Amino acid sequence: MKNIGIKISLYLNYFVFAILLNSVGIVILKSQKNYGVDEVQASILEAFKDMPIAIVSFFIASFLPRIGYRKSMLIGLALVTLACISMYFGNSFDNAKILFATVGVSFALIKVSVYSLIGTVTETKKEHNALMSSIEGFFMVGIALAYFLFPAFNHEEDPDSWLNVYWFLAGLSFLSFLFLFFVKFKEPEVSAGANLKDDFLQMFKLMAKLLTVIFVICVFLFVMIEQGILSWLPTFNTKVLHLPENISIMMASILAISLAVGRLIAGIVTKKVNWIWVLSFCIFSAMLIVVFVLPKTVGLEVKNIDTLSDIPLIGFAFPLIGLFIAPIYPLLNSIVLSALPKNLQSSMTGLIVIFSALGGTLGSRITGWLFKNEGPENAFYFTLIPMSLLLISFFILKKITAKDEI
Repeated sequence: MKNIGIKISLYLNYFVFAILLNSVGIVILKSQKNYGVDEVQASILEAFKDMPIAIVSFFIASFLPRIGYRKSMLIGLALVTLACISMYFGNSFDNAKILFATVGVSFALIKVSVYSLIGTVTETKKEHNALMSSIEGFFMVGIALAYFLFPAFNHEEDPDSWLNVYWFLAGLSFLSFLFLFFVKFKEPEVSAGANLKDDFLQMFKLMAKLLTVIFVICVFLFVMIEQGILSWLPTFNTKVLHLPENISIMMASILAISLAVGRLIAGIVTKKVNWIWVLSFCIFSAMLIVVFVLPKTVGLEVKNIDTLSDIPLIGFAFPLIGLFIAPIYPLLNSIVLSALPKNLQSSMTGLIVIFSALGGTLGSRITGWLFKNEGPENAFYFTLIPMSLLLISFFILKKITAKDEI
């Protein structure tokens, strides 16, 4: 198969960072228990993860092709390998901040490279959509694995036992580094005559377009919803459902698994159904789950929970919201990226990463504040606001793209 080596590397790199990035919800829970911080203080970890992603993407996205996608990804993988080892020996809330800041910087290099290379290794819009959805789906598999991986190393009698997971993650990052180092692929050519200043200003030129403004608003709102739920679901399971710590973490995997399944299904459905109807159905269904399912979950009384099988079925219902919010992000990205010339895709990817990071930070911070001040049983109702705005934005985006303004 053409470009099979680099495609495998893209999957592998994304898989590694799926575990690291989305372990933030687990570390938020552990920080409250082990390091004595409250919900609002713990939520700062999301900012330490996301703001470096936004800042680094802003400065490097447009001229990353000159650095080289392979070199950029190798740097990212080397940094997180060292950061994981540092977390094991540091064992403090400050070290957790350093870990996620490093992961954020590295993921900026990885994501811009991966998204840009998707356009290089695919030839049609359908291939682009399929590869984008499958890579994002595989990302969700990595997230799901994190919710089983951390409990596997976590033992109640030893509060520091969970840190051993970082040796495993360091090894996984290093193996991904080695695979990428030896895989053969041709870097895309950099257009002659352009300069770094022009590349840097390209993102600002894109922001002048109404299409880009509406698109990044959609990205911002979606990630606000997704990260607000992903990062705080383990804490919700502990404080509202009163589940044991390891089971609370494993229960959060249902959301990640449903996100993965939803994205894989979306890749099939969108071949036959217009994207606007797929996304509208998805967001409306997610709103119904918040309105009708969440109250029953909050009112659930659980006793003597030792395994996942002891939890009443309704306790599994709310995380299934992932099935419906899952298709939104990859479809939005593919719709816009596949319509752009390849020389603009790196700049647009930079904007995607920046506004994704800002949305994730704000979503987690707001949710953390709501957990502390409004109660953990009420915090997730906040998601109805960005969901409503997102639904409106879909139709505005559809109207713009119908006029071929891309």
